[in-house]
This record gives sequence, C-alpha cells and structure tokens, in this order.
Amino acid sequence: MLDANRESNGPLPQTVLKVAIVEDVRLLRESFGVLIDGTPGFQCAASFRSMEEALDRIHTNLPDVLLADIGLPGMSGIEGIRILKERYPQLTVLMLTVYDDNDRIFDALCAGAVGYLLKKTPPARLLESIREAAQGGAPMSPEVARRVVELFKQVRPPERADYHLTPHELRLLKLLVEGHNYKTAAVQLGVSFNTICFHIRHIYEKLQVHSKSEAVAKALRQQLIR
Repeated sequence: MLDANRESNGPLPQTVLKVAIVEDVRLLRESFGVLIDGTPGFQCAASFRSMEEALDRIHTNLPDVLLADIGLPGMSGIEGIRILKERYPQLTVLMLTVYDDNDRIFDALCAGAVGYLLKKTPPARLLESIREAAQGGAPMSPEVARRVVELFKQVRPPERADYHLTPHELRLLKLLVEGHNYKTAAVQLGVSFNTICFHIRHIYEKLQVHSKSEAVAKALRQQLIR
C-alpha cells in the first residue's frame, strides 16, 4: 500500500506514508494536514469531517494510517473504526483525541485501534507515532500508557478461567480479534460462511455475549487468545 516516488536517474525511492484524518474541528483538521503534507515521507491522502464521510469516501484512496478523533458529530470515532476494520482489516487506525478515560481507551483498542494519542502530542512525536504505527507498533501518549497498564491489572482474569472453547473456536475468535469479519474468516479457515455462523453461535453462547465486539472485548480482557 505504500507509495514510492523516484526521480529519473536520481537517488533511491523514498517511501511515502499515506495518512488520512477524521477530525470535525476545521482548524485542527487543516493543521494536521499541513503538518503531514509538509513533512518529507508523508502525504495527507484525505481528510474527513465525520466518520460517515470517511466511510463513504475512504475507499477512493485507502491510507496506510488513519488518524481518528472520538468525539465526532453523528457516529463516534470508536463506532466508526469498528466498521472500517470490518471492511478493511489491514487498515491501521491511530486515535487522536482529548479523551483519556479508561472506558474510551479500552473501547477504542478493542474496536481495532493500534494506538491512542492525546491531541496535545507535539508535532514531532505525532509524526513519529504515525510512522511507528505503520511499522507495526502501538504508540500511546505516556498518560494513556499508564492507564492501559492499570486497566489490565484490573481486568486480569482468574487463573483458571475456562470457557471450554474448542481449538477451532479459538482460531476463529483469534481472527475476529485481528479484525476479520465472518466472510474473511471463512476464507482464512477454508470453510463456508454458514459454517462460520454455526461456530460463532457456539462461541457467543460459551462466552455469554451477543455481538462480535463483545466477544472480542472479552477475549482481550480475559486473555483467551495467545
């Protein structure tokens, strides 16, 4: 997905990282865009005022990294990235928000965000974090990282927590945690869509949940996937 630009008979190509932004405050949206476009190796592929707009248009130039706010008009950033990760499992999403409470941090990470930054993050650190996320890292503001550590201490499961999931159900649950939807999971496991639905029903019954997001959240909270 990364672009490479080469001048004829020039130096080796420079990898350009495509970044999209979802931010409803125009001044911030434009400022982030100027920062990204004005930095060698980065390109602002698109900017959106809402998640609804991003969902409608992002496919025309899919970015390597999406910077997403949480408090947006209409659909929240967290709900939006759940849908985006269903459609584009490989999309890297980095939250950029003013919220630093446990619930939003945990919900965003469970929804598929790889990192969580506060808007007061200095520009140089923001660019570094975008690059880090694209390379497989999980950048977080220091305050958020501390909260995540404390949060995982609170949700540590009992040593013998066991929902009697079969190896096949665990493989399927792992795919859901990784961002797959039922169709792509079926392709990965080499089974039919109906077979996936059959196993999903059993997973939901065993975990006592009613949706994919609840199943993923429980799998992460109770460390069911290794």
